[in-house]
Amino acid sequence: MGFLFSQRALLLDKVLLLRTIDHALPQVFRNRVTWQARNTKGARLRAPFCVGFPFRFSLKLYTTGQKGTLERTRLSGSEGATMVMSTPTVHVRDTIELDETEEKIFERLLGTLDHYGLKTELRVAGGWVRDKLLGKECKDIDIALENMMGSKFVEKVRDYLLSMGEEVQGIAIIPSNPDQSKHLETARMRIFNIWVDFVNLRCEEYSDDSRIPTMQKYGTPEQDALRRDLTINSLFYNINTKSVEDWTNRGIEDLKCGKIVTPLPPKDTFMEDPLRVLRAIRFAARFRFILDEQLKEAAACDEVKAALSAKISRERIGAEIDLMISGNQPVQAMTYICDLKLFWVVFSLHPQCEPSEGCDSDCVTYLDCTWNLIQLVGHSTFNDEQRRLSFYAAMFLPLRKTMYKDRKAKDIPVVNYIFRDSLKQRVSDAETVVNLHNALEKFLSLLPHFVPKGDAKLAEVDLGREYVDVPLTSEESKLRVLTGFLLREIKDFWRVALLMSILLYPTDVLNKNFKPEDRRALFVEAEKAINNLGLDRVWDGKPLLNGKEIMDALQLKSGGPVVSKWQRKLLAWQLAHPSGTAEECREWLKETHSSSTRSAGYMEELNGPNNKKSKTEDCN
Repeated sequence: MGFLFSQRALLLDKVLLLRTIDHALPQVFRNRVTWQARNTKGARLRAPFCVGFPFRFSLKLYTTGQKGTLERTRLSGSEGATMVMSTPTVHVRDTIELDETEEKIFERLLGTLDHYGLKTELRVAGGWVRDKLLGKECKDIDIALENMMGSKFVEKVRDYLLSMGEEVQGIAIIPSNPDQSKHLETARMRIFNIWVDFVNLRCEEYSDDSRIPTMQKYGTPEQDALRRDLTINSLFYNINTKSVEDWTNRGIEDLKCGKIVTPLPPKDTFMEDPLRVLRAIRFAARFRFILDEQLKEAAACDEVKAALSAKISRERIGAEIDLMISGNQPVQAMTYICDLKLFWVVFSLHPQCEPSEGCDSDCVTYLDCTWNLIQLVGHSTFNDEQRRLSFYAAMFLPLRKTMYKDRKAKDIPVVNYIFRDSLKQRVSDAETVVNLHNALEKFLSLLPHFVPKGDAKLAEVDLGREYVDVPLTSEESKLRVLTGFLLREIKDFWRVALLMSILLYPTDVLNKNFKPEDRRALFVEAEKAINNLGLDRVWDGKPLLNGKEIMDALQLKSGGPVVSKWQRKLLAWQLAHPSGTAEECREWLKETHSSSTRSAGYMEELNGPNNKKSKTEDCN
């Protein structure tokens, strides 16, 4: 049976768009989870289905849009399917291969031990070991010392390098800072242009209401490994013996099986440090690994959710979420968060707001559709920052019209609250996403005029009373003015706003069949129409007349709001007349100002005291 792979899934992060000659099978398969499915046309199926163990993809790694086959599969069910395969196999190297720089760094560290007769073992810990075993490059080297503080060892390394006549590039001691979730002092040293961190092996104890260790002492390698978040992150590379150490006795195996497991019982691990829940989700999404069943149960329990809210700073939660959104599998990460009932714990709303039922699922669906559209449109269309904020904007689409009132009874978008209070992220991020939501609403009124078979009339789109005296010679000139002002508001993010509007036009992707290729065609057609109007980077264009020239043309003695109003009118005229000259614009300004002055004088005369008296006498 042939299959076409798209983006979303839990196992190997692939969604299956299953097509056969006779009929279409369900779209999305989830690992050991029963859920509501959609078929290839996007319609929801009547019956849920599940995917169970064991299962295995054929050794070939499939990518988005690539055709392939699955081995040892069994499909069954009424408009649903149960798929049985074996666990995914991950290629893990038997040994760690050091590059030239790593070899030189480790040689200097071992030389320090020999020079001073230090009886300690040096171990590289955590992510570096994991990534090297997976054949990935990693420059994040953390050294765990058996019986020394990092600062003491760094002093010895510095003295040893100086005795060898080598340059000491830089040293830093980073003190503990509980407010920033930095609980231990870390010594850093730049060796061969690589920053290396040094800490001691430790054994920690935690209080009930904080993720900050209350007791820290020298620990054994096993104690240090067991206190880490995941088995795949608890591996050591012993620099002295040049060997990989697996003190949990399952880190290597979990890496090979692609499983996310905690070294100790997951609930105990999460209650000690609830941030580990989000780290587990992030690594599962990043490496396309499977969350252990007991881990999922623990992560979804009320005690862990309460601890995540109470013990973890919002800054740290926001940092983890941003790593997920900026990572290679944001849809997968948010799907896990939604499935584990953590969505509103992470993206907490203002107390005045209450999420509707299924809103979290809708948020993930919009994110999924946006991810798929960007894959089809092409990554090069958007830069990294535009992609990142487009994912946030898409995910919060269901909340774009939800408001709460501040102390001055002013309506504030709840999306603003999520960024600034729930995630503690940059104010500029909140402003950009809110602006994207506002811009997409305007794009919705313009989209029918950019695409074939648009059924709206441009006359129905209000330009605003302020521009009533701007001459519009054609429908295209009005479209150019409306679109030009919109692009000037959103600037480089106009394509993102356009993409957001495509999710809602001609129908909301939540309510009707979502056909990615059709939506892509709409985006391409609208983008082409805007470019044909000559509006790309319209915000960089200079006005034909500056403020002083406007004042001279209108014989104004002072600037202020009056000049600002005419600057906006001038911009509208310039958009409507792309070939217009400065002189033509000046003449239009004079004529329009003169006309409006005469009209204002006439109205003043009509409302003057003599006229009012005359009208009163007529009434009597």
